[in-house]
Amino acid sequence: MNRELLMLVEAISREKNVERDVVLGAVESALAQATKKLYQGEVDIRVSIDRDSGEYETFRRWLVVPDDAGLQNPDAEELLMDARERVADIEVGEYIEEAVESVPIGRIGAMAAKQVILQKIRDVEREMLLNDFMSRGEKIFTGTVKRMDKGDIIVESGRVEGRLRRGEMIPKENLRNGDRVRALIMDVDLTLRGAPIILSRSAPEFMIELFRNEVPEIEQGLLEIKSCARDPGSRAKIAVLSHDKRVDPIGTCVGVRGTRVNAVTNELAGERVDIVLWSDDPAQFVIGALAPANVTSIVVDEEKHAMDVVVDEENLAIAIGRGGQNVRLASDLTGWKINIMDAAESAQKQANETDAARRLFMEKLDVDEEIANILIEEGFASLEEVAYVPLQEMLEIESFDEDTVNELRARAKDALLTMEIVREESVESVSQDLRDLEGLTPELIAKLAEGGVHTRDDLADLAIDELTELTGQSAEDATALIMKAREHWFTGQE
Repeated sequence: MNRELLMLVEAISREKNVERDVVLGAVESALAQATKKLYQGEVDIRVSIDRDSGEYETFRRWLVVPDDAGLQNPDAEELLMDARERVADIEVGEYIEEAVESVPIGRIGAMAAKQVILQKIRDVEREMLLNDFMSRGEKIFTGTVKRMDKGDIIVESGRVEGRLRRGEMIPKENLRNGDRVRALIMDVDLTLRGAPIILSRSAPEFMIELFRNEVPEIEQGLLEIKSCARDPGSRAKIAVLSHDKRVDPIGTCVGVRGTRVNAVTNELAGERVDIVLWSDDPAQFVIGALAPANVTSIVVDEEKHAMDVVVDEENLAIAIGRGGQNVRLASDLTGWKINIMDAAESAQKQANETDAARRLFMEKLDVDEEIANILIEEGFASLEEVAYVPLQEMLEIESFDEDTVNELRARAKDALLTMEIVREESVESVSQDLRDLEGLTPELIAKLAEGGVHTRDDLADLAIDELTELTGQSAEDATALIMKAREHWFTGQE
């Protein structure tokens, strides 16, 4: 029987083009499964076949677990202290084994053994195909639509299958069986049966790879796509940079008579692409990203990582785009929050900020309106600037002498210290359940405390616009934080 077993293994190995050890491993698995049926509970069985003689041994084994962990499965686990009574130097994670009677191969049933062996071989073949495919380093998966699977599309390339989920498809794109499809390889999930390669046609990276295939200069390192933002199937923006002054980045990506950009657009169901020149100057980059709108002026707020962009009435609708699409894509492309406004709105905002700064200086520095206006005209907008800008810069203000400058700086420092003490006292009044809320930073906690939000319920009761006004967060972040604060209402947990 042992000779026959080895002959069978050799035959299957040659027929399926699978290594001999893999087939033997499948037989071991089949024997282990058959042995488990002789026991009550979830026992762990290991079978070892001698690769030369075909003789095999069977062992029941127990995993050694820490004493403080407890036994999750007493049939296949043993505490460390008990295990060391049997094997003195054994460690956690190792196994204690006990030889048991082996099940004859004839007992497991020819069909059962065959099924287990063939399934094991299929798994190995599948893994080998996947490894071979992934070893090519390809980022784009090209295949044909094979079937639908619970809303997902299964795409076949040779003997390898990929899964294109509904959320990763281009909206309104109608793919049918037999259609040729290209998609970005996002991930490989071996737990998925049949189609473990996860694909996407809506990811910004897919557009980058399409341009890489169409524009040889990118592969050569002459051009670089720095970022990409997409509204899949509708419109997209890419930012390009040339590493060679002789190469025009935009014209090169467009191609002769638009051939290169049109090839990408056709692949993406007509998605229109704006090609933007990347700049290390954030303001210049944003101006380019908002094209075709013409920008009148721009104000950068480094602290909030935001920009106020002023356009005239004629360009307002163009800058915003249909449904806010243009400004949204520009924001995603540049990584900056962009606020579009016309001249009147900009003037009103500037007036409000000037009034706020004037009131702050008059109240905290105890100065009259004239002194406050001089500080504002000289570009000061906060107490920190008055207190800590280089002394020489303030001494250059013609309206102030040295004594006035020193007094203003001293008052600003005192005011900041007082405000910090008040802030700390306010933060101390914040409840522990609010402090422990996931996503809250010390800075956010301080802003909430200043706004009178001291408990988790206080935060949960806020409207989104109230929270954004308090913290300066985006509406999306504010929504997520409020929903997090409300979780205990629905779970009944404190």
